[in-house]
Amino acid sequence: MTRWILSRPEALTESEQLQLKGVLADCPELKALAGHVRSFAQIFTERQGERLPEWLDAVRRDDLPSLHTLAAGIDRDRDAVIAGLTLSWSSGVVEGHVNRIKMLKRQMFGRAGFALLRKRVLLSS
Repeated sequence: MTRWILSRPEALTESEQLQLKGVLADCPELKALAGHVRSFAQIFTERQGERLPEWLDAVRRDDLPSLHTLAAGIDRDRDAVIAGLTLSWSSGVVEGHVNRIKMLKRQMFGRAGFALLRKRVLLSS
């Protein structure tokens, strides 16, 4: 079920599409959830961050507590989330390097001093 909702509708087989329609017809909460997930996916993939406030309002109108928690988290840093969904710049490469260095640091903890850790970080890039 989760895969069906998270997949692009055209990526589902005809049988899966029919099964999903049947389940969504029987459960209005799940239908609302699927609509919000697909709407957010469109905002995310098409870089339409300016639509985020209207998406948040739509989520709050439905009785879906889990999505309300997500909406509250997004609201805490709304400007940054909108920028991330709108702008083409990304800090993904930097975050990847930070993650790699933290992993090396964890592996080396208690085993060697700073000199060996420094050498390993420099040689691993």
